[in-house]
Amino acid sequence: MTRLKTFQELFKRDRRPGDLVFAVLFLGFCLFLLANLRSQAQWLDNTATVAQPAFWPTVAVIGMSFFAGLHLIGSMVSPRIPGRLKEGIFWLRSAEYAVYFLIYVWSVPIVGYLLSTILFSLFLTIRLGYRSHTAIIMSVLFGLSVVLVFRTGLQVRIPPGQIYQYLPDSIRTFAMVYL
Repeated sequence: MTRLKTFQELFKRDRRPGDLVFAVLFLGFCLFLLANLRSQAQWLDNTATVAQPAFWPTVAVIGMSFFAGLHLIGSMVSPRIPGRLKEGIFWLRSAEYAVYFLIYVWSVPIVGYLLSTILFSLFLTIRLGYRSHTAIIMSVLFGLSVVLVFRTGLQVRIPPGQIYQYLPDSIRTFAMVYL
């Protein structure tokens, strides 16, 4: 014989590490979207409500804000499981790679696309723990192929590096156009 669960038993949950932090940040993000909605989505005159360009974004952001608020309330009243600091540190570790990417983007106009891309792929390969000769050679070939595909194949316009100014005249033009 199965027993029916009460409403409280059905929705009982434990607060996982980092859940309260996530709930606060997500509700803050939703409120930010809600505050900026009027400047980002347009309401037109003489148009049916459902046909308005801003109608569905408004419904989505209001719904997201409502459920983010419920999530925050649920997180605040649920018993806490220890480990929040460990979870927060785990989340912050992913920001390390965003910083690496920002350094890469900053270095492209200075060092050039070719050298930056090869060094970036080589650095990430070593940072991730792949230190064999095969992995290092493959990362350099990957960086080279990315440059060839984007600069030469797709002809994406990327500003040349300042370092190219120091190349001899005969190589400088080629490097600025293709590398």
